[in-house]
Parts: sequence; structure tokens; C-alpha cells
Amino acid sequence: MIDTHAHIYAQEFSSECDNMLNRAFESGVSRIYMPNIDQTSIEGMLALEEHYPGQCIAMMGLHPCYVNANFEQELSVVESWLSKRRFAAIGEIGLDYYWSTEFVAQQEEALTIQVTWAKKYNLPIVIHCRNSFHETVNLLQKIGIEGIKGIFHCFTGTPDDVQRAIEMGFLLGIGGVSTFKNGGLDKVLPGVDLRHIVLETDSPYLAPVPHRGKRNEPSYLPLIAQRVADLKQSSIKEVDRITTDNAIRLFGV
Repeated sequence: MIDTHAHIYAQEFSSECDNMLNRAFESGVSRIYMPNIDQTSIEGMLALEEHYPGQCIAMMGLHPCYVNANFEQELSVVESWLSKRRFAAIGEIGLDYYWSTEFVAQQEEALTIQVTWAKKYNLPIVIHCRNSFHETVNLLQKIGIEGIKGIFHCFTGTPDDVQRAIEMGFLLGIGGVSTFKNGGLDKVLPGVDLRHIVLETDSPYLAPVPHRGKRNEPSYLPLIAQRVADLKQSSIKEVDRITTDNAIRLFGV
């Protein structure tokens, strides 16, 4: 089972990171992909990748919630790292209209620049689009993403949104929201082929039921897989097999 999105370098895990990861591996999680936030998260993320080679795998990007008036300085750090070595993806990047719309123009510019880097380095992108799915899709289509694959992280959209994402060649990142009573995905996921889904926890955020409201961690990924299996009237083994294959095709081995 692959967790395609987890901030396991976060301060919430600092006191017991090794124990947390051992729980994940014992639960059947074989690989964890780590999205970057800004320049302050890089050191911890790369240290985990070094200590757990082939299991904890880094992306590189600037999270939209950390885009501000000085975003160009942050992007220069991202660009420097992309030129030094290969990462699994550029992420997480995108637009966030939930917390603030003060730096919308800067978020759009940062997304545009990072998509051009995805083209340059032939990397997938991992998209954050909280309260901004349609705006993000429209901007991506304006930029031009021919040949670029990726994930709409923390997908919570409608069937129409599913279709737009699939037509773009993107996968849907399904996490703890799928287990929420009013999350809405119970009405959407039954109509989505497993070929378009990858699993994620977004740890330490959005813990699935019965841990909702507590710190999330990758060992809870089987709870999400089971929820997807229930909604799809499938087996957890089948969900594991197909979503793992999807992640490997996107990120490579």
C-alpha cells in the first residue's frame, strides 16, 4: 500500500518519528511520498529520505499557503534543488482560497512557474486546490499541461470535477475525508473507476474515522483503503493492488 501524500517530517512527529514509521510499515504501507512545503521543511524531509531509502520519498515544491510577497525567494530555493537532483514530483503546488486570498496573484504566478519546471524536468505535479478546484483547472489549462501527469491531492469534488480531472489525465488523491459522515465522497466514489484513484493520508492532518480530530499518520492508510473498498463494493486487496499500481505508474519505482 502506498501513501502518496504525507508530511511525516512535520513537528507533530518529532518526538516519535521512527515509531510512527514502524507502525506504518507494519500496517502494510510500503512507501510514503512526502510533499514539500517551503524551504524550512526541506532539511527534515531529505533526512527522512536518507534514513529510509526507497520507503520515504521526497517531492519538491512551494505550497500555495506559503506563497507571500517574498515567494520568488522561496521559488529560487525550489529551483536550486530541482537542478541538483531528481525528485518524485513537483509538489505540493497549486491554489488555496480557503485560508486567505491576499496573495492570489502570487499563487497563480508560483503555480505557473512550477508547472514549467515540471515540463523541463519531466516530473508529475501534485496539486493542492482547496476551495479553488475550478480556478486551478482553468489556470492549468491556460498554462498548458500537455504531457504532464499528476494528482489532485485531497480530492473532494463532484462527479463533474472527477470527469474534468480524468480528462486532464490526473489521478484523484483520496484520504481521510472519504470516511467523514458529511464528506460527500460517498456519493462520488462509487462512480469512479479505481484506475483513477491513489490513496493518501495527508498526515498529520485529516485523520480518518475513528481517529478524526486527532493527529493523522500513515498507519491509518488501511482505514482509507477499506472505506474506498466499501464504497466500491470491492475488496481491500483489490483497492491496494490497483491504487499501488497507479502510484507506481505515476511516480516510477
